[in-house]
Amino acid sequence: MMIMQNKNNTRKTEKPVYRQLEEVIGCKWSVSVLKAVADNITRPGKLERHIDGISKKVLSERLRKLTDYGLLQKHAYAEVPPRTEYSLTENGKKLILIIEQVKNLDMEIKNA
Repeated sequence: MMIMQNKNNTRKTEKPVYRQLEEVIGCKWSVSVLKAVADNITRPGKLERHIDGISKKVLSERLRKLTDYGLLQKHAYAEVPPRTEYSLTENGKKLILIIEQVKNLDMEIKNA
């Protein structure tokens, strides 16, 4: 962890970047949300129905974290009723490729 000093000369703790990624994908729901969006399930209601066991609250948290971290992009449409959709960013697409590689490695290890 890095210790930074701000302009008031007080110390604050800043997490290394890899720790931020760990917090985002370390949650058991994040990978499920990313995979669902990659599979073109882009609306919150559909995501909630598609991801077995996820609550509306946890889904909202995950969508916010994944958007804040730059893996998802939120699209809000000014319609009645309002419509919101999510898509993968370029970094989100890169992470999905890595997740697929990990899944393939897992299958190879299990079949060895």
